Amino acid sequence: MTDVVVIGAGPAGVMAALRAAVLGARTTLLTSGGFGGMAGNDGPVPVRTLAHAARLMREARQLGAYGVAVSDPVLDYPTLLGRVAEVVRETARHSTLRTQIDAAGVTVWENAGPARFRDAHMIETTDGRRIFADKVILCVGGVSRRLPIPGFELTATHSDAWSLTATPPSLLVIGSGATGAQVASVFNAFGARVELFEAGPRILRTEEPEISACVAAAFRAAGVIVHEGFGAIESFERTADGIRMSYGRDGARSHADAALAVVAVGWTADTAKLNLAGVGVETDQRGFIRVDRYQQTTAGHVFAAGDVTGQRMLAPQALNAGYAAATNALLGPSVTAAHDVNPIGSFTDPEYAQVGLSEAKAREGHAVEVVTIGFDETTRAIIDGRTTGFCKLIVDRANHAILGCHIVGDRAVDVAQIAAVAMAGGMKVEDLARLPLSFPTYAGALGRAAVAAAHKLNRGEGALPFDAAHIYDA
Repeated sequence: MTDVVVIGAGPAGVMAALRAAVLGARTTLLTSGGFGGMAGNDGPVPVRTLAHAARLMREARQLGAYGVAVSDPVLDYPTLLGRVAEVVRETARHSTLRTQIDAAGVTVWENAGPARFRDAHMIETTDGRRIFADKVILCVGGVSRRLPIPGFELTATHSDAWSLTATPPSLLVIGSGATGAQVASVFNAFGARVELFEAGPRILRTEEPEISACVAAAFRAAGVIVHEGFGAIESFERTADGIRMSYGRDGARSHADAALAVVAVGWTADTAKLNLAGVGVETDQRGFIRVDRYQQTTAGHVFAAGDVTGQRMLAPQALNAGYAAATNALLGPSVTAAHDVNPIGSFTDPEYAQVGLSEAKAREGHAVEVVTIGFDETTRAIIDGRTTGFCKLIVDRANHAILGCHIVGDRAVDVAQIAAVAMAGGMKVEDLARLPLSFPTYAGALGRAAVAAAHKLNRGEGALPFDAAHIYDA
């Protein structure tokens, strides 16, 4: 008998298995595919590698402006895919806790196929393995949401897009969340003609409206055709050169043709084959596993973490949830995965990132000071010729706490991490304003926003020990 079986080897599952083993439990980690799960094999790791290639293509096109004479860059897609595979392998060996998992004595079953509950404590895989466990932790992740539309089977997912053998000449991307925006941005840089479709009024609807507007404008300037509020899809059909999407709005019917259509309209839990109902594990109306604050499901011996719960579907948050699930499964309810500071971002061109409250949410419960510093005002962005974007800081007028930070532009994701650390450490905006950040860096936009906010909040009070108005001309 095994004390704990963890199903799924993405960030949540790997952390859960490691934590269980460290606590002394006999632990088995099984996964339908390879070690690392979607994050390591089909998500952030390969996606970021492709995004880096896209960045190199863009930067190569800037060389002439700096006096470097080269021919136009030409992408060898098979070679790029080889590099992606190499990165995935190296990440699996060194950056996904595999060494620690093996050292802790976890039994790992890879490529076992989908698992299911045979009974409350018996797990069975499609390759015929069975394991009896006292506690079960479900970390099986999610799958792309499918739409009930005629011809939908002709479309591709983001996974299909990453595994192409050549850059398609043209691409329809339906859905403009983080995944869709990244697909559009990457393949546009690779030379494909890209059309991005968003049914709502703006792309990146979970970001600040001005972030959405900035990214949409940058996409259009780069050649992406952005359709916002396009209506409803009626059908997909095969054409001689690829695929046609028919859609309509207010009685007007239109269509768009391309070599490939990628649909990225959401994510749902990968639970269809688990037999959850048979063991009393409930799901919510969206199909995600219900868990309490301790990651425990409605079946007391079963816990869940990561995308399968529908909560903060990001790798760092999955790691926290996996740790909490294993701890609570073995020691009783004591640890939660909740954290007030959750930075998120995406490696599009331009990048965008956020941490903390939106301006609208902040205004619901606070009197706020909002400062925005444009990248076209900052030295490093001017040096690099990357002046698109801005940093927006939201500060509580009463206690000067940093409530939110929203950034769009080059290195936005990295800069947001500084804001996250400042917020997690309880720094007031004056503390951040006094922090001597290196010059010239993209972080200077954040420092300059903090200085501007501090001056607004302390005007006439002499709270800053120096005239910092121009200290972050960065």
